Amino acid sequence: MNQILKTTKYVVDNSTNVKINKTKIKEFCKTFNKSHINHWINKSPFDLKTLNEKDRLHFLLIFNSISFCYWKEPKWTMEYKSEKFDGAWGMMATLGKSIENNIPILDMKYLSNINEREFEKITKANIRIPLFEERLKTLREISSVLVNKFKGDFSNLIKEADKDVIKLLDLLIINFPSFNDYSLYKGKKVYFYKRAQLLISDIFQAFDGKIYGNFKNPEELTACADYKLPMVLRRLGILEYSKELTKKIDNKVEIIKDSKEEIEIRSNTIWANEFIKQELKKSILNINSININDHLWLLGQIKYPDGKPYHLTKTTAY
Repeated sequence: MNQILKTTKYVVDNSTNVKINKTKIKEFCKTFNKSHINHWINKSPFDLKTLNEKDRLHFLLIFNSISFCYWKEPKWTMEYKSEKFDGAWGMMATLGKSIENNIPILDMKYLSNINEREFEKITKANIRIPLFEERLKTLREISSVLVNKFKGDFSNLIKEADKDVIKLLDLLIINFPSFNDYSLYKGKKVYFYKRAQLLISDIFQAFDGKIYGNFKNPEELTACADYKLPMVLRRLGILEYSKELTKKIDNKVEIIKDSKEEIEIRSNTIWANEFIKQELKKSILNINSININDHLWLLGQIKYPDGKPYHLTKTTAY
């Protein structure tokens, strides 16, 4: 069992604010079929296949480096090809639009010295993007490390991992501090690595398990604990919240980063995904955690008039 599953399992076993309903997992799995397996980026407003292989790889790195915490009133919303996008779709479209406008956002030397005015232009929308300074700092960190240690080429870091996703995960955490996503729960470290895992998953799927995505053990990846997955799992009745936590989320009261409640939401999200995988493997042998993760995330893009909100936590982790 990898350290993400091991440490989050301790939280699940000790949770008081969040519980997993396994009966609802069985109900959900009865409705799941192979057609539901779809990489989330296939629905992106920007088509990554228009890029060459190296640019596609760098696009995924940049996107996953600065894709976090979009919530604010009003929502940060940008326009791309006469449509409006927010959240992760908005960031995908923003980066794609920049490329089409010949802004060198995939050039690590350019990004290592990018200034506020330039980043403001790239992310320009109806409002300034939330956590603007944190995103700018992360861009400079990622690009500077690549320039100084890997000749400005992310594929050089991937080569060091020797096709092993756990080694690649470790390399990302060691070299890029902003990917080091963990919390403390009852004095114990709990690891999530949401953005780092999503980056690896995206590389694996965007390259169909070939070229840069030729990993030998993608099944080692877990679900990526974010805002949308727990929202969907709650909608399905799989995650159940205490009365106090329910009241906070439904009234859009901020859940503090690294609080007991937030750690329990994220940990139970990962294990709900694992339990779904265990059930589905009875009929779909080769299904893995990231297949389920992507399906749940795409369900989270469906807006319901009476839908419950996702929890609000100000964080660079997701």
